Amino acid sequence: MTSTLISSNANSKKSSSNNTTMNGDSNESPLTEEELKKKETPITVSDVLRLRKSTNSYLIETDENAYKINFVHFRIRDMNTNKILFEVERDSDDDEFNDDVDSSAGRFVQYNFPASFLKLEQVGASVEFTVGDREVKSFRMIERHYFRDQLVKSFDFDFGFCPPNTRNCIEHIYDMPEFDSKQIKEMIEHPNETKSDSFYFVDNQLIMHKKAAYSFDLGRSQ
Repeated sequence: MTSTLISSNANSKKSSSNNTTMNGDSNESPLTEEELKKKETPITVSDVLRLRKSTNSYLIETDENAYKINFVHFRIRDMNTNKILFEVERDSDDDEFNDDVDSSAGRFVQYNFPASFLKLEQVGASVEFTVGDREVKSFRMIERHYFRDQLVKSFDFDFGFCPPNTRNCIEHIYDMPEFDSKQIKEMIEHPNETKSDSFYFVDNQLIMHKKAAYSFDLGRSQ
């Protein structure tokens, strides 16, 4: 099994800073979800960086996963304490993770974290995945987090080359954005209005699109 630790090429801003341009974000004119769905050529990294809010649905109707990339284990931990915050695992032959993932081919996850999650400095997201009988020359993920359709943070993870018929383990290190007390209060009081889009590319062509929604519970201890 190949194991790799990856730090993100991530850019963030406080959600109150509407006019701040994020380094690494596209300076091109914005694109809408509807425009991308009508695009006749493959959707690329630069295309999704031009989105200015979270998507309402998926940019591709089904994951175009000709490489048979199959996610089998996912874990989130606090990098300071090493405490496991979320973990899910499935057999590589199963079609779904478990009940935390909806029936849409494992494309949506609902997270419920303690409110203290919003004050963490850094988390690690470890993912294990298998690759089918085709090599993956350039596997990359763009993940964009929004609160009320305002970009909070954008991550760029490069998985690199993945040999065929392998099981790979990679941990992404997320530097968490700094929220003030007002922002934290709003995110707690408006569950599931914090959302993310995860776009997966091979050779700069979108092959998978996954979504998540987040709630933060004052009643839960970390």
